[in-house]
Amino acid sequence: MKFIDEFRDRELAHGLAAAIGRAAQPQRDYHFMEFCGGHTHAIARYGVSDLLPANVRMIHGPGCPVCVLPIGRIDMAIRLAMDEGVILCSYGDPLRVPASGGLSLLRARAALAGGGEIRMVYCAADALRLAQENAQRQVVFFAIGFETTTPPTAVVIRQARALGLRNFSVLCCHVLTPAAIASILESPEVRQWGSVRLDGFIGPAHVSTIIGSRPYEFFAAEYRKPVVIAGFEPLDVMQAILMLIAQLNSGRAVVENEFARAVTREGNRKAQRMVAEVFELRRSFAWRGLGELPYSALRIRREFADYDAERRFPISYQAVPDHPACECGAVLRGARRPQDCRIFGSVCTPENPVGSCMVSSEGACAAHYSFGRFADAKVAP
Repeated sequence: MKFIDEFRDRELAHGLAAAIGRAAQPQRDYHFMEFCGGHTHAIARYGVSDLLPANVRMIHGPGCPVCVLPIGRIDMAIRLAMDEGVILCSYGDPLRVPASGGLSLLRARAALAGGGEIRMVYCAADALRLAQENAQRQVVFFAIGFETTTPPTAVVIRQARALGLRNFSVLCCHVLTPAAIASILESPEVRQWGSVRLDGFIGPAHVSTIIGSRPYEFFAAEYRKPVVIAGFEPLDVMQAILMLIAQLNSGRAVVENEFARAVTREGNRKAQRMVAEVFELRRSFAWRGLGELPYSALRIRREFADYDAERRFPISYQAVPDHPACECGAVLRGARRPQDCRIFGSVCTPENPVGSCMVSSEGACAAHYSFGRFADAKVAP
């Protein structure tokens, strides 16, 4: 398959692994964070870590949008359906994220007795269509995700206003990648789990198609952390690791773009303009496991207030602590590995997720459970 098979070629992978082995200097260690959940999934699924020298370690970052969704935000969505009787529309993965009171959107759907409904949609346009087909019902789109999913939400809000729909609104939970990277490098919360050594970042793929590579230049220049933007295929990731090692060996810290077939320095200007028209920065937003991060999320501008579910309905965010045994916060910071959590693979599994990192296939815990947990098992001689 064009643009797929050539990035999964076994011989090329072994050649890249050999090149990484030659480039990695034996007297030093290399610690790289893959920010994006798609990279985490690719590394686990294709066994990329097994092809790396022992002194090259990959650290999972908070790039899965489902993983960083706080419990309080799920609770708000549930209240919209249970108390306000709306048709709540959500992508599939958030339906299974644990909320408070033993609920999730999926479990709440089974318990609904009033007029509310919870439906899964594949895109924001599906929610808008439901609003057009159910003119007597209030329809709310539960909008989550990083910069990749934000432009489609902006489009449906603009369309709803153009159509004059009075029964459509959005519960906006869109978050921002650069703010999360900054929090990893700056937040005092890192001290709670101990310092995390990071020598460089593999920059996200889909997000970068929207925002471009320029926003990462600050991190390379200010923190002396090299960034290489990479695609999601295994050879993309391995090539990015080789490029990061080369930067460190030569004492450089710049932004490089391995994913040049899809990412430019400026990104998608049209999408950026639409997002800027509809959304503005929130002063503060709670991330699951990471706490309140300043200017790390978006809210709907006052000009589009009629389509803001937080203004239309009497709901507000209430912080809810994570399960005390769950280590998702530390995993999202790169301070713990999934297998270091005491409930990983026993109490917490993809079928019964306790923490958010076990829900989505892009979550670090779910990826390790699916593809890497047997490597941890002791094998009898």
